[in-house]
Amino acid sequence: MKVTWLGQAGLLFEVKNKTILIDPYLSDSVAAINPQHTRRVPVEETFLDLTPDIIILTHDHADHTDMETLRHYLTGDGQVVVLASKNAWNHVRQLKGKHNYIMFNRHTEWTQDDITIKAVKAEHSDEFSIGIILEAEDKIYYITGDTLYNTDIFEDLPSKIDYVFLPVNGYGNNMNMIQAKKFCEKIDATAIPVHCGMFDDINGRDFEYEPKIVPEIYRAFDI
Repeated sequence: MKVTWLGQAGLLFEVKNKTILIDPYLSDSVAAINPQHTRRVPVEETFLDLTPDIIILTHDHADHTDMETLRHYLTGDGQVVVLASKNAWNHVRQLKGKHNYIMFNRHTEWTQDDITIKAVKAEHSDEFSIGIILEAEDKIYYITGDTLYNTDIFEDLPSKIDYVFLPVNGYGNNMNMIQAKKFCEKIDATAIPVHCGMFDDINGRDFEYEPKIVPEIYRAFDI
């Protein structure tokens, strides 16, 4: 599995000749809503030329369901499978096209070729927020989405998780590094801290949990 962190919570998974985008934020649109959240990392525009097979949107906040970014992928003639939690689904399908817009709420499952994607609980200010379980190549990848530490989440999770991508910024109804560490200890997975460094000075290297992989923005790594 090749993974690229696109900044904030954006992730690119490349697996079995399939390209999966999760919560891509490749604009500066949030700054129009809150100037304090002007992006500090330039957009790498080559990623806007991707032709994704699947786009996953965990919730309907502008740095996760970014219409300015999504227009690059959804206004052409292609057909993309878009898995989006309810509020994000209502928003993104305004872009129309021939795409397969699927309302992807908690407990929903989608299988495409040998890849299985499941929606699990997240505790966030969008009441339909979800996390994602991605099963591929005999490994289980868990993308928590934006979430606080909530014990109900663990009821949705498989007993074995290989890698977890989780927020550590502690702002906007997200776990800080203390809760994120406790969360990782509970599920016993290799941690990949994200949702930091775009609007703040938080660095994933300061996350005191092992094992972990600290991603570099726009640089692919294999897991």
